[in-house]
Amino acid sequence: MKTYLPSPHLQPFIQVYRVIESQDEKVNRVLPDTTPAIAFRFKGQVRYLEGEQSTVVLPAAVISGLRNTVRLINYQPDTATMIVQFKAAGAAAFFKTPLHELFEHSVSLDHFINRQQITDLEEQLSAATTDAQRVLLLDNFLLAQLRFPRQDTLVLNALQQIHIANGDVNMKALATSHYISQDAFEKRFRKVMGTTPKQMASIIRMRAVLQQPPAGRNLTHLALDAGYFDQAHFNRSFKRFTGLTPTAFFQAPSFW
Repeated sequence: MKTYLPSPHLQPFIQVYRVIESQDEKVNRVLPDTTPAIAFRFKGQVRYLEGEQSTVVLPAAVISGLRNTVRLINYQPDTATMIVQFKAAGAAAFFKTPLHELFEHSVSLDHFINRQQITDLEEQLSAATTDAQRVLLLDNFLLAQLRFPRQDTLVLNALQQIHIANGDVNMKALATSHYISQDAFEKRFRKVMGTTPKQMASIIRMRAVLQQPPAGRNLTHLALDAGYFDQAHFNRSFKRFTGLTPTAFFQAPSFW
């Protein structure tokens, strides 16, 4: 996997472009993250796995909202994909649709952007011979889609506080500290962030756990440090988030 920065004009909204190329079939374990993403497949076929056997073929251009469960992505042989990873609230600059409507969903991008524009980009990405050319194509495409560049600073400040606390935050107190009712705060938050403040805090809390492997601590201490007072609850949440038990996860290859 290779990463590239977008145009400076897009950097307030987009974190990074990722290029994933696979000569052989492989499966990536993609964990819940705090920002949505768009994937443009310009070669091969990509599926996500549901349950034990079922697979769903993803469209060539797909937008994925936030989720609180792991997803296994199957890349068929000779596949290439470019992924646009947004920054916090960044996707809201491009789409009028409230982002929480995408929670736990991956849908074709032509629900939001003209199909012909997407088809043209797909053909150009496929014809390009270098990543630099593809990055420029993505930059131009996304700059043309930029609609709402003004960001909600209240929501971004609240998100920063959730990150600082590793997700261990009282939402009513957080809303009060921003001089807004809890209902109004949650409505603004989920519209631009793609999920509720409580769900976002849960994702941030679990990702904080994953960034600090046990290193000698037992799992009970790991759960307590993360704010879980019930070991069984921690284990269930961990498996839903990663698809593995804590012991198996920390012995497995790295995730992204």
